[in-house]
Amino acid sequence: MNILITGYTGFVGSQLVKKLSDRNLSGVDILQNNSVHHHFQWEELGQCKDQNCIVHLAGKAHDTRDMTSMEEYFDINLGLTQKIFDLFLASSATKFIFFSSVKAVADNINGEILTEDAICNPKTPYGLSKLAAEQYIFSKPLSNDKKIYILRPCMIHGPGNKGNLNLLFKLQQKGLPWPLGAFENKRSFCSIDNILYVVQQLIDGNIESGIYQVADDVALSTNDLIRLMALSQKKKAKIWRISPKLIKVIARVGDFFHLPLNSERLSKLSESYIVSNKKIKHVLGLEKMPVSAVIGLQKTFEFFKK
Repeated sequence: MNILITGYTGFVGSQLVKKLSDRNLSGVDILQNNSVHHHFQWEELGQCKDQNCIVHLAGKAHDTRDMTSMEEYFDINLGLTQKIFDLFLASSATKFIFFSSVKAVADNINGEILTEDAICNPKTPYGLSKLAAEQYIFSKPLSNDKKIYILRPCMIHGPGNKGNLNLLFKLQQKGLPWPLGAFENKRSFCSIDNILYVVQQLIDGNIESGIYQVADDVALSTNDLIRLMALSQKKKAKIWRISPKLIKVIARVGDFFHLPLNSERLSKLSESYIVSNKKIKHVLGLEKMPVSAVIGLQKTFEFFKK
């Protein structure tokens, strides 16, 4: 099977290339390595022929420092999606897998459980650009022989991840106490192993087109994460319960001075955001995801230690 992967040198892309190493892989990316059989720059898309499936991963990640302009998000997340989806429509490829995000639906869900039926109302440039890409895909007529899959994962973690979890782990390695213990929350995460399993099943199976959220089965609190991080280092977790009001004041100061703790990062670390994965499990015939939340995070933290 011939598979074209955009953004193949990134975190998810590099792991997906390893997972699909027995296939004939082509890649589109601004960077290049020898992990795929054929590499193309974006201006060479016309040369990407005879593909069976396209996996579109390339995009502008969510910038928690709020230093990225609205225009840049749309140029990349919408613009590149338009280019690659137009190629799909004109090609013989029969499957298109687009990595969107739960942030295309909502930035905050106020204690509810997010499902695919929720009305999309993103507020950030990142979420708006991802939603615009989804809308572009669904705006085009589709022939009966083609299928499209919109994946909305929550925070993906695993070996090679360099996001907020890595920053949090580094703080714990230094023996610093966790000051946000007073915030009681539950958040969904997604192991890279579960992501790779879902993508492989969509490529090989006969799954109906649609939007699918991807998440681990169990939501965890940030305090749970701190305890797991400490356990991975054979230490006792240091959790301080400082007044949430004081923490929010500090975060607002961080907004102004672009400090590591700002309002958006505080939101990610302290608010609840639970994502349902029932729909994807139903279409794949699963009772539970292949990798549990705790085991997936333990693998991630073992990588961080190295």
